Amino acid sequence: MKKTNVSFLASILLTAVFLTSCGGLNKMVKLAPDVKYSVTPEILEMHGDSVKMTLKGSFPTKYFNKKAILTVTPVLKYEAGETTFETKTLQGEDAQANNQVISFVAGGSFDLTSTIPYSEDMKISDLELRVKASIKDKSVDVPTQKVADGVIATAGLIEKDPKSIKADDKFVRVTTQTKGADIHFIINKANIRNSEIKAEDMAALKDFVKEASEKSDYEFKGVDLLAYASPDGAIDLNTKLSANRLKNTENFFGKQLKKDKVEAAKEENFFNTKSTPEDWDGFQKLMQNSDIQDKDLILRVLSMYSDPVVREKEIKNISAAYTIIADKILPQLRRSQLKVNIAIVGYSDSVLTELSNTNPDTLNIEELMYAATLTQDIDKQLNIYKTVVKKDSVCVRGYNNVGYVYIKQNKLDEAKAALEEAKKTDPNNAMVLNNLGVVAYLNNDLEAAEEYYNAAAGAKQGNEISYNQAIISVKKGDYENALQLFASSKYNTFNFALAKFLNFKNTQNADTYEASMGILKKIDNQDDALIYYLKAIIGAHQQNADLIYNNLRTAIDKDASLSGKAKTDIEFAKYFEDETFKSIVQ
Repeated sequence: MKKTNVSFLASILLTAVFLTSCGGLNKMVKLAPDVKYSVTPEILEMHGDSVKMTLKGSFPTKYFNKKAILTVTPVLKYEAGETTFETKTLQGEDAQANNQVISFVAGGSFDLTSTIPYSEDMKISDLELRVKASIKDKSVDVPTQKVADGVIATAGLIEKDPKSIKADDKFVRVTTQTKGADIHFIINKANIRNSEIKAEDMAALKDFVKEASEKSDYEFKGVDLLAYASPDGAIDLNTKLSANRLKNTENFFGKQLKKDKVEAAKEENFFNTKSTPEDWDGFQKLMQNSDIQDKDLILRVLSMYSDPVVREKEIKNISAAYTIIADKILPQLRRSQLKVNIAIVGYSDSVLTELSNTNPDTLNIEELMYAATLTQDIDKQLNIYKTVVKKDSVCVRGYNNVGYVYIKQNKLDEAKAALEEAKKTDPNNAMVLNNLGVVAYLNNDLEAAEEYYNAAAGAKQGNEISYNQAIISVKKGDYENALQLFASSKYNTFNFALAKFLNFKNTQNADTYEASMGILKKIDNQDDALIYYLKAIIGAHQQNADLIYNNLRTAIDKDASLSGKAKTDIEFAKYFEDETFKSIVQ
């Protein structure tokens, strides 16, 4: 509460001389210093782009004339003008109106909470009360009284650093390609017949090997070779049989690789080989996929017995089915399987960079998307992403990244146009919605930005989205929610530290200042002048002169414009006349 000064009393006395005909109004003016006013906060603050204050007034007993009406209007005055808060109207017990009544005998109190938009002109300002008392057609102005200073605008330090999202590439430099073929054998035989060598799948495999051997970016990684015998006959015979089939297949195909000059085939363990004497697994799969009448009974035998001899005996006992099995199933199991594995090595980074600059149309989508990550030149990145959308007119990632680069270039209209194209293809894409929110935010359309961020979070929560929502919460003055979102975003930034500091308004916990300092120390870019400016403000709250001066010097060294800001920043009001402070901000 502000003490009434001598000039204020003199003003009242002077006014009273001219009020002898006003009766009760004269008394209300004379006793005006007995009315107690307080304002919360004591120094007005900007939060959420506005200034909110609560005024409380208390009238003494036998002050408020029963027929009087009193209007109390808080006005924020500053050099460039003034802004009026909401007016509070009060009345005596016998006044003919519909306002809050104040008792003449008991006195009374009132409170008024009101908000005005903030402007930079308000940084150095006074909150004064303009009070008018009236009875019927007579009225008098009570001398103006200052009740608070303003305006602390630390919340306005928030940096415009929304996080846009760039789509990743799916480029894989080395891919694998596999081609296979089967060689079938006659019962109890291991020799490879000409008909199998000329079979369609074997011919295709040989063509594949020949073509691969002629390409410099193809690397042979080996051959998987499996050989089998069907699960009929003696186990010893089948073991020998499958081993011979394996050996003959390896010899045959080894010659084919030599003919095609596959040098890798000379390496040890190039063939990965395995023989299976009795292919019960293959038998079971073929039975399951067959239409043999007694297949369920045969499958039950397989599940009941593990001994191959018993299995064979029980299946042969199903005589009608066994004839079909011997004709349709078992011949398919007398085989060897070849699988050639090849690695296809993509362009090197240097080649991709060169082609993306000179002949981008020769690259596929993933090669282009990856090539854009190999340069820091955003103009080159933009050209590459434009090539992506030229190749694929509905490529969400391409349009998104065009928009992403335009955001970096602060070409917001172009960014929005590209992102809208991406949204046409995928309306619920969280990445695109987030980036549209960034464009809206940078265009100062906070309502639209919040809608986009919320829609993006509904589609897929991400660190960038949480961070952007946190900024909106700071702008709205909702610091508790902002801190939760900042924490989940995992970004240690100036805005996070600022929100922590501003939340002292809610917590009234001095540890808040140290927590804010801790976040400031974790910021990657320690060249940001605002880091040190906020540290100086924290120093002012902690009444730590060294913390103020050391950090304010550093802040101004990094950004000279902060000198002028500090001169009028009410956070430092107690130091305005301090010689050290003045020498720093001069």
